[in-house]
Amino acid sequence: MANWITTGRLALLFIVIWLTYVGPVPVIEACMVLIVVVFASDGIDGWVARKRNETSTFGAVYDIIGDRIVECSLWIAFSDMGLVPVWVPLLVVTRGFIVDGIRSISYSHGMTAFGSSNMMRSAFTTWLTAGRFMRGFYGWAKAAGFVFLTGLAGERRLDTDGTALGTLYSWSVVHWIGWFLVWAAVALTVIRALPVVYDSFGFLREHEERKPAL
Repeated sequence: MANWITTGRLALLFIVIWLTYVGPVPVIEACMVLIVVVFASDGIDGWVARKRNETSTFGAVYDIIGDRIVECSLWIAFSDMGLVPVWVPLLVVTRGFIVDGIRSISYSHGMTAFGSSNMMRSAFTTWLTAGRFMRGFYGWAKAAGFVFLTGLAGERRLDTDGTALGTLYSWSVVHWIGWFLVWAAVALTVIRALPVVYDSFGFLREHEERKPAL
């Protein structure tokens, strides 16, 4: 069931991206809500897996794959729409490959990306990369930033005079808060990756030293 939720989440994501390109104002407004649904369902699949006792290594990895697809697809789409520079999706994709590559090694040693058995080596780096607060803040900063960009895409493409979307985006505070969240999400993408890379050196060195001599 949990894996089906992740699959449905990805299907909804691609529908939302398509509608953001072609939909009229009411559809764009609906897409802004559906972006929240896409991100909220990330927590639902894990809860369902635990509730139904369906947790598995595949499910955990599939969930992370789903997160990467959601994040990268949205950054790429908004870059294609001219809302963010192309270096943003390039940075996000590169960061994803590096972090997931490192974590794949830790998985082979029985560790997980999050939880008590993660590969972080200090309380601070654990809090920054695996702590529930930082994961939640990062996730919802991205979600809110993507909601803002979805509405902005519609506001720039369509005639929004007299609509709720046009009224919302006529307020300068919406743009200030929206762009703050967008760039905060970009910054946290890098900031939360650096401890993973740094701590991986000690982790990999320890496991190399434990290998039996040939």
